[in-house]
Amino acid sequence: MSTGDSRDPAEPAGTDGTAVRTRTLRRAAVTLGAGAAAAVYLWHTDPHQPGQLLIPCPFKWLTGLLCPLCGGTRMAYDLMHGEVVTAFHDNAVLLTLGGPVVAYAVGRRLVAGLRGRVYRPRLSGRGNAVVLGIAGVWMLARNLVG
Repeated sequence: MSTGDSRDPAEPAGTDGTAVRTRTLRRAAVTLGAGAAAAVYLWHTDPHQPGQLLIPCPFKWLTGLLCPLCGGTRMAYDLMHGEVVTAFHDNAVLLTLGGPVVAYAVGRRLVAGLRGRVYRPRLSGRGNAVVLGIAGVWMLARNLVG
């Protein structure tokens, strides 16, 4: 997963570990607060109903096609309301692959930051090809099938 750099992605970034921990905690608090506010808003806003005040997908707006992330807002709403099967139908790939990958990356970054290290995830060319390939196949499948 490296791009030619031999350093460990979680090694100290030449700064004081205390500064890294403080910055990590501050960013985590801001992110958690913003996420909580968005979740409270989404809890009361049903994206399945037309006329809701939500950000539309710019790709779908321009092309009329579903992008690989389309359905993510509906999926989050359904998960918050305990509707796992409906969330799976909203965006199966994002639920089964995207969620765990994001949880792992956020968790690893948080743990590294609390240890006074900076975690910089790196994706190799092969990793980029896999991610883009999955996204492309998913986009084609959901637009051709239904």
